Amino acid sequence: MNLTFNVERLLLPVTVDLQDKLNEIANQHNLPAPSTKALTFNFRDTSYSAESGGWHPVEIRIEQEGGQWHFSYITDFSYVGHPYPELAKEVDFDFDNGLVSFAYMRPQPISEISAMDFYQMWEMNFLAYVEMDVFDEIKVATD
Repeated sequence: MNLTFNVERLLLPVTVDLQDKLNEIANQHNLPAPSTKALTFNFRDTSYSAESGGWHPVEIRIEQEGGQWHFSYITDFSYVGHPYPELAKEVDFDFDNGLVSFAYMRPQPISEISAMDFYQMWEMNFLAYVEMDVFDEIKVATD
């Protein structure tokens, strides 16, 4: 089953490449089922740690409405804090609320030109990392 995205609800310049990659991953997991209302994709470099670094974990949630899928959020996590670091949101593209958040900064409207510019760079890098197979664990959860 293919994911058909509602392009009118994108809010950011999400490329067809990212949509196709999510479609490919969903198909590899035999998803979605007809009753699936949401898919949450988790991309992990299992060797990533606060001490040695690595590739940041990324979570992408898409939701189905009226036979079409839309992005709910895209979140990039990183370790913060010392001496007991924990994973926290470094970048959060919140499509549902129309906001983008960066660590240590106030949320701003997702429609800001600077947010769109940053998103394009972020997505290009993320897709390159996926193609490089830096994420050795990709899971998909359903709701």
